[in-house]
Amino acid sequence: MFKNVLFLSAGLAAVLSAAPVAAQTEIAWWHAMDAELGKKLEQIANDFNASQTEFKVIPTYKGGYPETLTAAIAAFRANEQPAIVQVFEVGTGTMMAAKGAVNPVYQLMTDNGEPWDPSGFLAPVTGYYSDTDGNILSMPFNSSTPIMYYNKDAFEKAGLDPEVPPKTWAELETMGRQIVESGATPCALSSAWITWIQTENLSALHDVPFGTLENGFGGLGTEFVFNGELQARHWGNLKKWADEGLFQYGGPGGAADAAPKFYAQECAIFMNSSAGRAGVINNAKDFEVGFAPLPYYDDVIAEPKNSIIGGATLWTLNGKDPEVYKGVAQFFTYLSQPDVQAAWHQATGYLPITNAAYELGKEQNYYADNPGSDIAIQQITRGTPTANSKGVRFGNLTQVRAVVDEEFESMLSGAKTPQEALDTAVERGNQILRDFEAANQ
Repeated sequence: MFKNVLFLSAGLAAVLSAAPVAAQTEIAWWHAMDAELGKKLEQIANDFNASQTEFKVIPTYKGGYPETLTAAIAAFRANEQPAIVQVFEVGTGTMMAAKGAVNPVYQLMTDNGEPWDPSGFLAPVTGYYSDTDGNILSMPFNSSTPIMYYNKDAFEKAGLDPEVPPKTWAELETMGRQIVESGATPCALSSAWITWIQTENLSALHDVPFGTLENGFGGLGTEFVFNGELQARHWGNLKKWADEGLFQYGGPGGAADAAPKFYAQECAIFMNSSAGRAGVINNAKDFEVGFAPLPYYDDVIAEPKNSIIGGATLWTLNGKDPEVYKGVAQFFTYLSQPDVQAAWHQATGYLPITNAAYELGKEQNYYADNPGSDIAIQQITRGTPTANSKGVRFGNLTQVRAVVDEEFESMLSGAKTPQEALDTAVERGNQILRDFEAANQ
């Protein structure tokens, strides 16, 4: 009898070992992050995959933000779309207009029984990605806002207090001229993203409209109005400072040549996304970096409003099996966990998208141990967002930004005055809006 039990046990073990393992449901995630950010993103996916056995998230790099959005649109038309696509904030209007293509995150989480509390996210983040009823449409992931980086060593060499960065544009001009005249650095200022930082955020900080219908949040039919007195004044200052050598233009879009000017101590002040923090720290090896909010014109506004959001969110596309969406919902719950978000935020410079992740960072003494690491959070949560400071949401905004860059360069070359360049940018931008409107009625 003992032998029979042994044979039976061995036979049962053989059957069990030969039984097929249940296949994991694969979830395709197209993203736009390469290099170190891409590695950290892939690590998040790997950690989620290791945390359970039912689903497998497969991240795939599809190029930069514009390329990833274009690829996703083409794939959807061919019924070959991924379950998740990372789309930058500029593409929000385009995604919202893509009726039938999107599975809204608030509905996705409810349908799959996953916890979903919008109040747990940072208000500026959820406000930007919500519809007119307050429903969040895409999953916040890597949100950022622009800040000011400055060379403390250069400030000290120029006889300035390295712990007191300029708060206003008037102070920046005065300090910048002192820095250059002292020989501390050849130039005072460089900036990435002339459109996002020096035009869109400029308008938001001063509570000035960038476009009608609440900067496009009110729907189609909006028009650009960023050719006002404030914007013309600021562009004029940048032109004047460029002619004097105080400002050096680094190029269009993300301005690939702007950051190296700061790293090489050619320019003492650099304005860029908070998400560039890790890169700045890694590349600025020969001097101490300071972090500060963006400056403002104190004769226009006494207390600046909040800055506006950048970065991207994760959109879920329709056309997949229910089991896939169950996995996507679980993955989004995982992404929202305080430890996951805090680790991502602290490693990259992106904002912690949840209040719990921010509080965890405080408990870990991260902000105390890393001075300036909470500048972006303080700046974007400053006060209550207005219709002019909650963000910009326009269709085909990528094309519009390219137009703004072209007109800014035309102004720098002397071909147009600041007002003429802005007027032309608005005119060309409004035509792009009308084309988008006609295609999405």
